[in-house]
Amino acid sequence: MSDHYQTLGVSRDASQDEIKKAYRKLARTLHPDVSTGPGSEDQFKSVSAAYDVLGDPAKRAAYDRGADGLGGAGYGQGFSFSDIMDAFFGGQGAPDRGPRSRMRRGQDALIRLQVDLAEATFGGEREIAVETAVRCETCHGEGAQPGTGTRRCDVCGGSGEVQHVQRSFLGQVMTTRPCSACRGYGSVIEHPCVQCSGEGRVRSRRTLTLRVPAGVDTGTRIQLAGEGEVGIAGGPPGDLYVEIVVAQHPTFIRRGDDLHARIAVPMTAAALGTTLTLESLDGVQTLEIEAGTQSGDTITLRGLGVTHLRGAGRGDLVVDVEVETPRGLDDEQRRLLGQLAALRGEERPEGRLAQHGGSLFGKLRDVLSGK
Repeated sequence: MSDHYQTLGVSRDASQDEIKKAYRKLARTLHPDVSTGPGSEDQFKSVSAAYDVLGDPAKRAAYDRGADGLGGAGYGQGFSFSDIMDAFFGGQGAPDRGPRSRMRRGQDALIRLQVDLAEATFGGEREIAVETAVRCETCHGEGAQPGTGTRRCDVCGGSGEVQHVQRSFLGQVMTTRPCSACRGYGSVIEHPCVQCSGEGRVRSRRTLTLRVPAGVDTGTRIQLAGEGEVGIAGGPPGDLYVEIVVAQHPTFIRRGDDLHARIAVPMTAAALGTTLTLESLDGVQTLEIEAGTQSGDTITLRGLGVTHLRGAGRGDLVVDVEVETPRGLDDEQRRLLGQLAALRGEERPEGRLAQHGGSLFGKLRDVLSGK
């Protein structure tokens, strides 16, 4: 009989960890899928048989007392497939053994909420209706009809897994699989709850109070931790995400945190200058129209835009001026405008192309190009 210590290349006082490392090193070299050299398969079997004995403290102790410690030929009786996986992958990342828990975390939920521009600017509170899965109050999330509970699986004995022994070119290999009778849970619900059909949760409609932060915009998502779907078998709930949709305003257009509006000014008022009023989100504001104001000029009201979602302060309210040219003049109005044109030497004006910088055409170009 060969010396198992010599086969693995370790001393008789080697630790279990040293024996395991030696086996892994030899197995990676001699495995038939890796080595095609003559006698490598027989050597691999010898190494596996030696490790089957020395890798088990009880068998090793018996072997040291003079017993052969083998329990069979080949890879040894009951040689587990997990030992081969340990040899190649170092035993890292192997799944935990034992029954699986029925409890699962619930899924996240997403709903959309439409708010108006004022609410997006200043924030507020909204009552929202949510339909999600909640814990079943009949079985309290257990999934079994009250008074029945669960019983241990007869097939796997409560372990949640069963072992299968197969013969292959590697010899006798043992694999472990989830039990199909209990789906790996180790227990069986004989009488599922009639209210939730054994899931431990039911769908329900409920009302939540949502705080809408000032400065939200379309696409902003607000997270409500733990307000999503309750998990199976009373598992912890997921999160609820509320996606904001800001409704279009009849007067203001939002660009970032700035608000834009357009105001029409009669030609005479633009030429002479005047004072107008504008209804903003903050109330009535006074606009000073300077003499000689042109179409395309803007008036900026600082701090009257949308609140910054992150950081202090607000954007601006930008008012675009549109000068209105009068139509449908009567004879007297036409005569007076003619006199004004004569005084200004504009009876026969010469057209000229405006420069891009600062002109209405330049501003229109900037708007069209997204500047």
